[in-house]
Amino acid sequence: MTVRRSVYIEAGGYELHVSEWGDRSRPFVMMWHGLARNGRDFDEIASELSRDYFVVCPDTIGRGLSSWSHNGGADYSLGVYGENAVAILDHYGAEELRWVGTSMGALIGMRLAADGLKGRMTHLVINDIGPDIPLEARQRIAEYVGNPPVFKTVAQMEDWLRTSYAPFGDNPDSFWRRLIDASVRRNDEGRMTVHYDPLIASQFTTHKSDLDVWPQYDAIAAKTLLIRGAHSDVLPQAVADDMRARGPRPDYFEVPGVGHAPTFVDPDQQRLLKSFLAS
Repeated sequence: MTVRRSVYIEAGGYELHVSEWGDRSRPFVMMWHGLARNGRDFDEIASELSRDYFVVCPDTIGRGLSSWSHNGGADYSLGVYGENAVAILDHYGAEELRWVGTSMGALIGMRLAADGLKGRMTHLVINDIGPDIPLEARQRIAEYVGNPPVFKTVAQMEDWLRTSYAPFGDNPDSFWRRLIDASVRRNDEGRMTVHYDPLIASQFTTHKSDLDVWPQYDAIAAKTLLIRGAHSDVLPQAVADDMRARGPRPDYFEVPGVGHAPTFVDPDQQRLLKSFLAS
């Protein structure tokens, strides 16, 4: 069984926490999480992929164990995240990579596949997001991310997390236990809250252009797989259909019984991902 290793990498004036899995001599896979999440979301699939790949799962700045923005949230943008990603690749000396991105992590991947990592990124997995996000979904996400709850106990926080992330679908209790442990922290008053900087929600106000990446999507040259949760409000069916007809013309898979977003814990999802990355 592969053991996860925590490392800390300096990038752009920030300290980034990275979970790494497997042998560094194997092909490189970058797995990047969603807006209010962190790299521990990928533990199950990263462990599985590490049989054949060297897998790296960063915490984006402002999340998990990575540094928070030191300029009022101005660095919470896809551009800065992309620069951090390139710095991580350079740290490992990775000339070629496969990218698996969930939600925001896929937006970062799209931008890099079209520009900063074009020619280096061979495979791109877009997990449940499109080049633009419906207004209602944007408003819903901005509201809950920018106004995180505070609870007296971890048990109360667990109830909130299980409700908020119910669209992840039917995952084993081991997944939820780890998600809870990696998603909470104590504030200055000793109460429980989320393990991210609430200012990450500024992406929806200060960096609105981050949420429209059709030009970059159309320029993607990497082999691409688009995955959609069947009940997702972040990636409507109509947007997924548009994506399939243009740009990289991705392979497509819809996960039944799941909203935003598939977690790659289910064995069928794992087999899908492994098959695509090996193609």
